[in-house]
Amino acid sequence: MQIPDSIQIHDLRFVPLISEDEIQDRVRVLGQELTDRYRGKNPLFISILSGAFVFASDLIRAFDSHCEVGFVKLASYTGTRSSGDVQTVMGLDKDLRGRHLVVVEDIVDTGRTLHFFLEHLRAQQPASICTITVLRKPEAAQFPVPVDYVGFDIEDKFVVGYGLDYDGLGRNVAGIWQLLK
Repeated sequence: MQIPDSIQIHDLRFVPLISEDEIQDRVRVLGQELTDRYRGKNPLFISILSGAFVFASDLIRAFDSHCEVGFVKLASYTGTRSSGDVQTVMGLDKDLRGRHLVVVEDIVDTGRTLHFFLEHLRAQQPASICTITVLRKPEAAQFPVPVDYVGFDIEDKFVVGYGLDYDGLGRNVAGIWQLLK
């Protein structure tokens, strides 16, 4: 199957940034690193919805040990920009005290969402917290949040695909695509 030069979602055009093969190769490496770190510890992978669900699905299949999975929905984006306000739309229903947590995020740009969520998690006294993201935008960072594992560092451009969306569309697009300007 040939990859198109660009795709259109709503009123915007996007061009390829990271191929599906590159993503899957990196996910396998990250899965092995997490397996080595957490073997025998039964970590709880916490996927931040909606964007991280594709990555979390691939990641837990690449994790070669016992684990559990939970989901939380945090919202901060409207259109192509962060609103600056993080809201918990759906929370976890598990006791986190003494658990090893792996927070799975789709993208860390300003760091606001992860900063907010990590403070919430620390208050519940887990044994450890590890963070992993498919994408990180170092240029956009406004909050100093620890990111233990990064799939890819990218420029501060709007992206879609592999779980990331533009106003609800594009999550199912293979690979990661950046806004054409």
